[in-house]
Amino acid sequence: MTGSLADQTWPEVAAAGARLLAVPLGSVEQHGPHLPLDTDGRIATALVAGLAAARADVVAAPLLPYGASGEHAGFPGTLSLGTEALTTVLVELVRSADHFAGVVLVNGHGGNLAALRAVAAAATGEGRRVLAWSPSVPEGDAHAGRTETSLLLHLDRGCVHLDRAEAGATAPLGELLGELRRGGVAAVSTNGVLGDPTGASAAEGAALLRDLVADLVDATDRAFPR
Repeated sequence: MTGSLADQTWPEVAAAGARLLAVPLGSVEQHGPHLPLDTDGRIATALVAGLAAARADVVAAPLLPYGASGEHAGFPGTLSLGTEALTTVLVELVRSADHFAGVVLVNGHGGNLAALRAVAAAATGEGRRVLAWSPSVPEGDAHAGRTETSLLLHLDRGCVHLDRAEAGATAPLGELLGELRRGGVAAVSTNGVLGDPTGASAAEGAALLRDLVADLVDATDRAFPR
């Protein structure tokens, strides 16, 4: 049976019994002049696919493409639900998934973190089993820099416009947070990049994805022992 929920009929889902539902969470937001608006969704989908490949009891839900991306509102193409609406959507989605043994929310966008924390708390309070997981790349840059560019080069080289890639704001994120909170990404980076995509490569992206999938699998194993 396929590991994709969208490809199955309801009798097939019923016959498979209690499995874990992994939901990729993305965003539609600017990723500099060189990466597509759905970068976060592509990464989250790949992570869920890696988890499903590692655990036979995981079924991959369709991507939730919209997130909380208000900090990118100064750039054309960005679409955002906002934290409150995203929280409501995810709470109701988790409630609707009671057929499954648990839900793993695999997040591809940092702006979704506040909603994820609220959802995890609400689900726990209701007695539901939910893991809210977000990737962490030590020494990785914050947005549309070398980290995400390398991942996209590995996942889909054709969607990356390396000829347009350029550094943005390269100061540590902690130094930018105050201005970011006041004016969004546009206040600190005219091209929307927080980092420097220089040196990005598909090989680095493959290694990054491998490590992130391993971390996700480990977190899932701890939350939902096999």
